[in-house]
Amino acid sequence: MQALANVILPVFLIIGFGYVARWRNLLNDAQVDGVVLFTQNFAIPCLLFVAIARLDLGQEFDLRLLASFYAGAIICFVLGFSGARWLFGRDWEDCVAIGFVALFSNSLLLGLPITERAYGPDALAANFAIIAVHSPICYGIGITAMELVRNRGGRLRDTGARVLKAMFRNALVIGITLGFIVNLTGLPIPGVMDQALDMMVRAALPAALFGLGGVLYRYRPEGDLRTIGFVVGLSLVVHPAITFGLAHLLGVGTQGMRSAVVTAAMAPGVNAYVFANLYGRAKRVAASAVLIGTAGVIVTGWIWLQILP
Repeated sequence: MQALANVILPVFLIIGFGYVARWRNLLNDAQVDGVVLFTQNFAIPCLLFVAIARLDLGQEFDLRLLASFYAGAIICFVLGFSGARWLFGRDWEDCVAIGFVALFSNSLLLGLPITERAYGPDALAANFAIIAVHSPICYGIGITAMELVRNRGGRLRDTGARVLKAMFRNALVIGITLGFIVNLTGLPIPGVMDQALDMMVRAALPAALFGLGGVLYRYRPEGDLRTIGFVVGLSLVVHPAITFGLAHLLGVGTQGMRSAVVTAAMAPGVNAYVFANLYGRAKRVAASAVLIGTAGVIVTGWIWLQILP
């Protein structure tokens, strides 16, 4: 219970402040969108840029760590896609959107603050290693799968061009890419710029959590509850269980295992709804899974923190 009180609840209190602020009309939807746009298009890309630019790539990019996390994520995508098709009879495009919900953990807005509060700021290096390739891998899988099912019989070259265009219009991917450029080339960041970036970074997570609360107010548990329960179960139970097992099997260190499992145990991110909304597919399932899964992390996240060494 100490972990629940000290680690998870403060994060959800900030989300709750945003939720109540929107519920009581202290902010309207446009103002909430402004907070979200600031965090997603500016503050969080700055956070990712700084984290990747300063990351010790040789030490932190442990392929065993990444394999443990992303094997679990991809398996959950396949299970979500297959279950949507053969258990719930959804069409192919809906299946991709539902699979993406199971694939895309909320690594930034939940995984980072919960890991930091549980294990301290020094434990975040492995989180940033996962996050560095999170958007490219997840969007790459989701967009490729959606374009393939939407353009059955079309040319692969055209599909590839659409995938690359969609990915590199994403501010998170741009921030990550620039961070890698600075890291690999050793380009110095001017002192004034470095200080400005640090100010943006400090604002990123609290503002993002507050904005997430305001966005979640719009979501209602609608649609097929069996489908929602299925995909939330994949996100909160199956993904972290696979990651935990693989991390043990591959000999991932304690700190890396903690980051991987905590990140895997997070609810579907808001980007899962953004993806569904982009293609106009399974939007109610995606929105409800984000809301219910985020609430569920209060319990399942605490359980995983007790299981981890």
